[in-house]
Amino acid sequence: MAGRAFALTVGAAIVALTLGTLALVGLRAEGGWSTDYSALRFTVVQAALSALISVGAAIPVARALARRRFRGRGALVALLGAPFLLPVIVAVLGLLAVFGRSGVLNQLTGLAGLPRIDIYGLHGVVLAHVFLNMPLAVRLILQGWLAIPAERFRLAQSLGLGPRGIFRHLERPMLQEVLPGLTALIFVICLTSFAVALTLGGGPAATTVELAIYQALRFQFDLGRAASLSALQFGLCAMAVLLALRLSAPGGFGRGLDRVVDIAPAGWRRGSDTLVLVLAALFLIVPLGAVALRGAPILVDLPAGVWWAAARSVLVACGSSVLVTGAALALALTPGRWVDLVAMLPLAASSLVMGTGLFIGLYPLVAPEAVALPVTLMVNAVLALPFAFRILRPAATTLTSDYGVLAQSLGLRGVARLRWLTWPRLRAPLGFAAGVSAALSMGDLGVIALFAAPDRPTLPLMVQQLLGAYRMDQAAGAALLLVLLSFGLFALLDWGGRRGSAL
Repeated sequence: MAGRAFALTVGAAIVALTLGTLALVGLRAEGGWSTDYSALRFTVVQAALSALISVGAAIPVARALARRRFRGRGALVALLGAPFLLPVIVAVLGLLAVFGRSGVLNQLTGLAGLPRIDIYGLHGVVLAHVFLNMPLAVRLILQGWLAIPAERFRLAQSLGLGPRGIFRHLERPMLQEVLPGLTALIFVICLTSFAVALTLGGGPAATTVELAIYQALRFQFDLGRAASLSALQFGLCAMAVLLALRLSAPGGFGRGLDRVVDIAPAGWRRGSDTLVLVLAALFLIVPLGAVALRGAPILVDLPAGVWWAAARSVLVACGSSVLVTGAALALALTPGRWVDLVAMLPLAASSLVMGTGLFIGLYPLVAPEAVALPVTLMVNAVLALPFAFRILRPAATTLTSDYGVLAQSLGLRGVARLRWLTWPRLRAPLGFAAGVSAALSMGDLGVIALFAAPDRPTLPLMVQQLLGAYRMDQAAGAALLLVLLSFGLFALLDWGGRRGSAL
């Protein structure tokens, strides 16, 4: 009973921070709504292009990984999970090091006498989103490919079906199940783009709704316009989330015996798979390697302000991780359809939408910079909740079905049940969820951009400030520090969960 009451409290807090902040911005806009159609059009176009290109590029990569076995395959699959945890501002800096005005690619085109490449604008925003989301698409599509039982491929081979027949009868149906929901999910992620549009937008013609909210608050101090844009942003994300949930479909191939069967066609297809994997690996490794090479020499000589910013980011990330893990665990252990809906609600919001509502609510009472870190911590926890919940929910459901009746018969309740049953069985997913939450919070550049005082930034905001001041070497050093701290927190918490786990 106490656990359900706590889950209800967590759910009420989530609703207050999503729908409640939306209501605040709606009330503030009572004098009239103003819609920036240019920002709306650019937001939808860049999100649609980013989603379609990310998914389209991911299909051949996932297919090659599914049907090829080679040395280093596990490392490549692990690399594909890195961009999801990579701070967005670091990804942008890596792309600038390769495709920017003084990047490697422009240096080569200059030597060849070719025109220079300009990364700023729509194509730059789409490129960054593909870099961040294509690996996520590969991982999810690869899961779909591996979920096809090996017995189906063996049957297809015994019937004399070639690669085209296998694609028609096995692979295409799987893609029809996976791709619509995946495309809608990436579309949602790209709708709330802030750091990418802030650094690569290149001017008013390439402004997203999220960036327009920031500009209305930070530079124009037009709360009515910010409120209108925030409501528009929430509506866009809500429609996209509902579409993603509606388009997601369960697999229909049945279960197999987990046998391994060779489905790798030889000939020119082997060469095409190799080429696809090499290009995908280079696309991911080169920008990250450029940041590491440029930032490593200056890492020990960073200004003191960078280290203070790093300390603030670690503090926020750790606090956010504790909050989101506790909240996600309470919701995951509570049965009911409403739990899933409430836990997924933050996907329809964004840090700037919630930040705008909190800004409007707190501005008459306290200076925004005085509560910058607590507000950032709380908003980051809410935004990371859907990911932590999806990590914990399957394991928590299995725990309840397998041990719930036994625990009730033994009188295990409250702290005793948490100590002797929940913690040993869920320790590994709890550590993974805490690590993901800490890494996501560590790299967030959203609400802190609204509330932070210029002299008290977090590390992502410091990187953005260094980029804006064209101090590229120091920005690269700070970005490398941000990557090391983000992945360090993730690895530490994930290892702590798996260490001594019963699973």
